[in-house]
Amino acid sequence: MIQFMPQMTLLLSINPADFRKGIDALVALCQQEIKHDPFSGTVFAFTNRRRTAVKLLAYDGNGFWLCLKRFSQGKLKWWPAPTATAETYHIDATQLTVLINQGNPITTTLGEPWKRLSTQPPASDV
Repeated sequence: MIQFMPQMTLLLSINPADFRKGIDALVALCQQEIKHDPFSGTVFAFTNRRRTAVKLLAYDGNGFWLCLKRFSQGKLKWWPAPTATAETYHIDATQLTVLINQGNPITTTLGEPWKRLSTQPPASDV
């Protein structure tokens, strides 16, 4: 299983993708249709038309990762609805984990995924 960090930028491509596409075609889709830089470290998630699988595309500074999860049974319970104005949907690491486990990240209530640490040193007890 892949681990998603709270600091990662994660984008769902709202429109279904042709799952015959490989890395180069998905990189072109990110650049031309989604209008995001695939070399930025963002993790892009795609689904097929029937929503029986999810593909993840990520660049780690050294090369691209392409991961596919095809569900043994059933399909995704949730995916953002297409709109005329949006090509992508921002999601956090916890929500993506729920999504690829066939849950609904919108109705699932979980704790905050991370908390910013204070930059102030602790007060001394003098």
